[in-house]
Amino acid sequence: MPQSPPALDDDPTPAIRRLKLWIRMLGVTRQAENQLREYLRVEHDTTLPRFDVMAALYRFHDGLTMTELSRTLLISNGNATTVVNRLVQDGLIMRIHSDEDRRRITVRLTPKGISTFETVATGHRDMIDRLFSGIEGTELDQMRDSLRALRDGMAADTGSSAGA
Repeated sequence: MPQSPPALDDDPTPAIRRLKLWIRMLGVTRQAENQLREYLRVEHDTTLPRFDVMAALYRFHDGLTMTELSRTLLISNGNATTVVNRLVQDGLIMRIHSDEDRRRITVRLTPKGISTFETVATGHRDMIDRLFSGIEGTELDQMRDSLRALRDGMAADTGSSAGA
């Protein structure tokens, strides 16, 4: 009879430990995201994609073109357009057409959008604080620094392999 492969817990190699870390990170991310989605839906009658678009526009007070918004959020132009259309209908975002090129559209938060975002963002921050309240002080700083180093290492690796 063929033997079953060893369980992941039985293999201490760095590759398996990294795989287990990836699986754990995915699980934590999905759990936090699900709780955030539910919070935004129940408490603010909004969605995470709407919040993300408003957050991007809040950071860029002068607005973003649709292409810039898509790149900032790492989503397709089509997905960005769908979310922006709803936010425009709700009076939270305005479209500004370029005088030089009518195809170039910049989107920006309206005053109502700014006010709404600030309210939702406060609740969002408090929810994140609750979700991560089990991590304190030095451990919080170490985890943040470790994830930053991981991100920077992946960016460097991607940059070196992109030209290959």
